[in-house]
Amino acid sequence: MKTLISNAMIIPMKQEGVFFFGDIGIEGTSISFVGKKPASFIPDKTIDATGMLAMPALVNAHTHLGMQFMRNYKDKEPNLQAWLAEIFPIEDKLTSSDVLASSRLGVIELIQSGITLFNDMYFFAEATARAVNEVGIRANLGLSLFGDLASTKIRIKEREHQIDSAIEASNSRLTLGIAPHAIYTCTKETYQYGHDWAKANHRNMHTHLSETRKEVDDCIAEHQMPPLHYLDSIGALKDVPSILAHCVHLTPSEIELLKGMDASVVHNPSSNCKLASGVAPIGAYLKNGINVAIGCDGSSSNNNQNLFEEIHIASLLSTVFTGHMSTLRPFEALKMATINGAKALGLDKKIGTLEEGKEADILLLDLNKAHLTPLNDPFSALVYAAQASDVDTLFCQGKMVMEKRKVLGLDQQEIQREVNSSWEAIRNR
Repeated sequence: MKTLISNAMIIPMKQEGVFFFGDIGIEGTSISFVGKKPASFIPDKTIDATGMLAMPALVNAHTHLGMQFMRNYKDKEPNLQAWLAEIFPIEDKLTSSDVLASSRLGVIELIQSGITLFNDMYFFAEATARAVNEVGIRANLGLSLFGDLASTKIRIKEREHQIDSAIEASNSRLTLGIAPHAIYTCTKETYQYGHDWAKANHRNMHTHLSETRKEVDDCIAEHQMPPLHYLDSIGALKDVPSILAHCVHLTPSEIELLKGMDASVVHNPSSNCKLASGVAPIGAYLKNGINVAIGCDGSSSNNNQNLFEEIHIASLLSTVFTGHMSTLRPFEALKMATINGAKALGLDKKIGTLEEGKEADILLLDLNKAHLTPLNDPFSALVYAAQASDVDTLFCQGKMVMEKRKVLGLDQQEIQREVNSSWEAIRNR
């Protein structure tokens, strides 16, 4: 199958300030060309993208897709710890079928926000994998770990093989990692066992880190060192690629340590603001050469999967936090949501920029909107003015998963009814 996207404003995301008008060819799963259509390329389908902007699809580098049920729920708690005390009891009631319904709704929301790859940490990963395969986007699914070593061994044994068939059927769109929740919910032995599993299976590790001041203070009180130093001291991150969500309160010595690790920070600005966790010093991380991606977190702490909103808020917070408008330039903010996210998940050779030979994860955004007129600088427009609802069409691995705002392969109205019905049942259990 050959698809031609013609007459688009193209932002390849390879160099700051570079955009041009032209065509993009898709052949099978890959980008055949970016620029001017060669005479030899005869498309089976042509999309006239006049008045549209083409860019790499977005990467949501930290979320919990099964938490769609808890959207707009328990939003009056004073901090993360109080909020978790309300959320954990509800999560204990969830079943695999609940998480499937939630994940289907979450996948729709991701696609409508221009996202084709997400990094997930939640229970019943096999159910989320099924939802992902039904529509054809990408995910790194974390085997979530809580508690002590005995619980960890049971979780891995029960869940690892349940997801294998979904991964095999995904045409490399699905990967599996290990996801110990946090240092305050997992023992040292759980982190070490998870690390050993990740290293033996060549997988990544995904965990929350230094999200709140209380987490840091408690870690220092118990271990006489802050969280990243603690994980380093027990060997939890050694020789495995790591995705560290939040990192709001890293110390200068932790930043120095992080520079030498195979690790990425995931900024979650909305969640951190809502739960009063603080503002991560993203400018300092970028200045020190640390890869920074961006995530929505779960829909209970956000309360949506709108990555354009996260890009916007991240830019505003950076300016307020540092007092300098140039700390996080629009191009750098967009990198966090594209190539940096792909790099965090080990996929930067495949996606994250628009160039010949990469897989065709492409977003088409409708520029014919009042809030995008006049456009002036398209990079600034994407960061400060664009909305998720401006995303018109989305490709993942060359397959169209949304056309003219219609998500293909899932019945949104039926899924919304199923989620509402499941949520009522959950609350009555």
